Amino acid sequence: MSETQTAPAPASAGPLTDKARALLHEWVQSDSLRKHCEAVSASMRQMARVNGEDEDRWAAVGLLHDLDYERHPNLELSETGHPFVGVASLRATGWDEEICRAILSHADYSGVEPVSAMEKTLRAVDELSGFAIAVALVRPDKSIHAVEVRSVRKKLKDKGFAAKVNRSDITAGAEMLGMPLDDLIGEVILALRAEAPRLGLAGAASDQTVM
Repeated sequence: MSETQTAPAPASAGPLTDKARALLHEWVQSDSLRKHCEAVSASMRQMARVNGEDEDRWAAVGLLHDLDYERHPNLELSETGHPFVGVASLRATGWDEEICRAILSHADYSGVEPVSAMEKTLRAVDELSGFAIAVALVRPDKSIHAVEVRSVRKKLKDKGFAAKVNRSDITAGAEMLGMPLDDLIGEVILALRAEAPRLGLAGAASDQTVM
């Protein structure tokens, strides 16, 4: 992403996105987890747009991928927790297998390896979306508009920053997609910029200084 490239317009909703967002709000009360799912959804939509895929479907997967995490965080990595509980509920209520499988594939302990473009993209943007938000939130203006690829790259090298984020997951995600990491970071930043107001990352309009 060039330093002057601007974000696309905020995404319009689609039938699956609307349905997925309603479910997200039913299952998840945490504002931070809702915003994480919205961020991943925005990144999925952006990547679908770039690759000529179904934006509404990909965005819905992003919204639903951590649907059950608040209720069933699954620290034991068992089949009675996240994401298995959420996927079982989705299947029972008529969500199709492509979406359910994609959600399972984002958990490396699920036994479902990402194979399709949608599955690989979800695995690639999940941690990266959260990391880019963290980079924005440590800025004085808390603006994603002032975050550039080099900002994220700099923080990735700082092992003390967002220490719980596995850097190898981020690099492996780009490799899985066959994309240079800088390009993937750029697309995620563009996606988050488009949804900045929803994510609380719009910052002060008067301060868009590049970090």
